[in-house]
Amino acid sequence: MSVMRRPLGIYLHIPFCKSKCGYCDFCSFPGVSGTDRSLYVWELVKDLRRWGEKIGADYTVDTVYFGGGTPTLLLPSEFEALLAALSDAFSVAPGAEITAECNPGSVDRDYLAALRASGVNRLSVGVQSAVDAELQALGRIHTFSRARETFADAHAVGFDNLSADLMFGIPLQTKESLSASLEAFCGLGIRHLSAYCLKIEPGTPFARMGNSLRVPDDDTDADMYEQIVETLRARGLERYEISNFCMPGFASVHNGKYWNCDDYLGLGVSAHSYLHGVRFAIARDLPAFLAGQRQETEHAEIDDNDRLCEYVMLRMRLAQGILLREAAERFPFCDFAARFRHRLQPYIDGGFVIWEQTESGIRCRFSEKGFFVSNTILSDVLDFDEPVSE
Repeated sequence: MSVMRRPLGIYLHIPFCKSKCGYCDFCSFPGVSGTDRSLYVWELVKDLRRWGEKIGADYTVDTVYFGGGTPTLLLPSEFEALLAALSDAFSVAPGAEITAECNPGSVDRDYLAALRASGVNRLSVGVQSAVDAELQALGRIHTFSRARETFADAHAVGFDNLSADLMFGIPLQTKESLSASLEAFCGLGIRHLSAYCLKIEPGTPFARMGNSLRVPDDDTDADMYEQIVETLRARGLERYEISNFCMPGFASVHNGKYWNCDDYLGLGVSAHSYLHGVRFAIARDLPAFLAGQRQETEHAEIDDNDRLCEYVMLRMRLAQGILLREAAERFPFCDFAARFRHRLQPYIDGGFVIWEQTESGIRCRFSEKGFFVSNTILSDVLDFDEPVSE
């Protein structure tokens, strides 16, 4: 008798980089030796085996994501070792989406060919800007010319599913320079683009610069966001999530697991997981991880109300929003319309939220102007301390 396996996404955090950018608050460590990188890969292999023994019979892995840091500081043979360990430990779906984040300053054509041969079939390239002065202000180690070469090399060795990261609201940037970046990005042959507004995180070099760091104001950021949406739409990349745009059929399947509150397993320092309604995370302590210690910084069983609120918060990031019928199937203990319609009404009246009847049923989603103020709206509407029934 066959057992129905649930889909699972696996995230592998590779916390190495050549240098830290001025805005970076991610868990990454520059200057780590090749020996320690190899040891880290071996620890990940052991974790894949352990988790395969624990839950491998319950799941089929349909997405894998190598994030960082700069995953492409690993050797192609180390990617091969990790993917081989994954295949040994889990059932992997045919055609599974396997993504690696990539820094243009860390790869050449031979490397990309070996990476593609290892099984990676999607690249997410951290370009950020097409203006070299802006890249330098961000602390990036590549030029846009090098980024363009990276995409040409990726196409040449067989990568078809290519994504680029773009930042806006960054030092030196104007609406005119953003327009130039968007046009240049669209000439790279990308199928997907992620656009992120610069956020100054405490403890970063940018935060320490204080008022001496000159960045666009909030109104300009809003204008830039609208500029991005309109330009990309005209070039065939539709917004499907607040920060993500794609051509038809090229949405990120792995990231969709986060927005849909589906199960995912994160391995490596600082990695987060969500399995069977339990959220847990590994500490940022690299020496401890290399020594085989897995210290958790979080371990929480999510109750019904928190699951509901997280679902609303994350699903509303998507252009399609929430289909009430699907919400009712997932949360039968809650009447979504009874709980949220009256809270959303002022934003519906203001044109920020759309509550509409579709062929599939009633759908709730953000309007064009609602997306940019979505965090404010959701913080007003959601109450994580509220009982599940009213």
